Amino acid sequence: MDRTILTLLAGVLAGFSLLKVSFADTFLYSFQPVFTIVGVLAVTVFSLVLIYKGVMVLFNK
Repeated sequence: MDRTILTLLAGVLAGFSLLKVSFADTFLYSFQPVFTIVGVLAVTVFSLVLIYKGVMVLFNK
């Protein structure tokens, strides 16, 4: 399997983990909206790149 694909999957997984982690009762609680935005952007961007790469492989380009 291509190393780039595994790196992109790791990016998607990291984005989901930023969305699911609980910052309650920590000093990072005030940054929770920032982590949510970064998580959503990471999941979206990495997923779109994975879809793009998959379509390119299907059409052999």
